Amino acid sequence: MKLRYTILYVEDVPATLAFYERAFGLARGMLHPSNDYGELATGETTLSFSSRRLMRSLGKDPAAPDPARPTFEIAFETDDVEGAYARAVAAGATPKQDPRLEEWGQTTSYVADPDGYLVEICSAVPA
Repeated sequence: MKLRYTILYVEDVPATLAFYERAFGLARGMLHPSNDYGELATGETTLSFSSRRLMRSLGKDPAAPDPARPTFEIAFETDDVEGAYARAVAAGATPKQDPRLEEWGQTTSYVADPDGYLVEICSAVPA
């Protein structure tokens, strides 16, 4: 087995791709002509987005995320947490936790994307 992609259900796939490109500097992998599915190039595993409309047409009922009660998070690692956090907020992310140094030596911060998904922006965990 290999983890191929993670799919988040969103209202507007092109807008979500554009947000992640602006906020986190990620490159677009592809956008299906229907605008109902898209991917960001993030290495071997892609970060993908499917429209909630498409999922409903497939008989699924995706719930909207709640950043106040998250069930998971996406994490982006960087050497410049403060700069990446500021860039994400300037691009339209909602601040959830300013950058801070944790007791285990990692710097962490949190934002919510426009769809409400919780995103961690962090440094590497020291060895």
